[in-house]
Amino acid sequence: MARERQNGNADTELGTFLRAHRAQVTPAEAGLPTGPGLRRTPGLRREELATLAGVSVDYYVRLERGKETNPSPSVVDALARALRLHPAEHTHLRELVALAAGSAPVESGSLSTRAVPAGAELMLENLQPFPAYVISRTMDILACNPGGLRLFAGMADWPPDKRNVVRYVFLHPDATTLFDDWDEQLRAVVGRLRALYSLEPDAPDLVELVDELLGKSPEFTDLWERYDVRWHTHGSKTFHHPEVGDLTPGYQSMELDGTPGHRLITYYAERDTPEYDALVLLDMLGSQPSPARPTQTERPSPTTQDDA
Repeated sequence: MARERQNGNADTELGTFLRAHRAQVTPAEAGLPTGPGLRRTPGLRREELATLAGVSVDYYVRLERGKETNPSPSVVDALARALRLHPAEHTHLRELVALAAGSAPVESGSLSTRAVPAGAELMLENLQPFPAYVISRTMDILACNPGGLRLFAGMADWPPDKRNVVRYVFLHPDATTLFDDWDEQLRAVVGRLRALYSLEPDAPDLVELVDELLGKSPEFTDLWERYDVRWHTHGSKTFHHPEVGDLTPGYQSMELDGTPGHRLITYYAERDTPEYDALVLLDMLGSQPSPARPTQTERPSPTTQDDA
């Protein structure tokens, strides 16, 4: 189990999060004096963080070890400031505190359905030629239009039940050259998965994917231990695509209400731009029949991955 392998049964997710982020803040970043000599502890010492947060060292040690599970909101905010947390990380710290205090429900993996609403499939079709796809909470690709699958160079060669964005960026040989900022892609997908896993450590769909990647990817293991929980929901992204060349389309991610954490992601570009032309070409290439697909005379509907 990933939880046992990384944290040990006695540790809490709250303690793991605090230790990971304490190790990432240097005394200089925290405004503390740095004297000569070696430090055995990377980042801040417990007593340094306690001082910065305005709590006793004993209290902080108890908090990190899971002996104290109900810090006040003011203490949580002080810890977030001392640890220089990003807003998403600050929010996640609050969620972990609620979980440790027993005031937040823990899901047990009952949300792993792959069913995609008919309305979402219709949206995928009508978004063409823009690439679009629906992903599960663990980032399995559940449905996509032709450009949505073709955008991930080489993913179509994988069986439908293996098409997962996290698995792709870490394990597919084309991913390192497809993304202009591959390292940032790694951090973003791990951040989203890490945040979800820490709140649902026993969910079978999460455990299976995390264990697979911990066993196959040293890069994944390193980022998993850092416990960063930032991710991106919109912006622009540069691809070096082997079929349509370099392009930097915009993208938008949105939650699908009424689903167990599914999201629709689409890429877009203004008309009469090189990016738009590249997305049109990508849609055309994805719409071409192949030995794995029956010949169609009309523009194909989105592919639901269970039926691909």
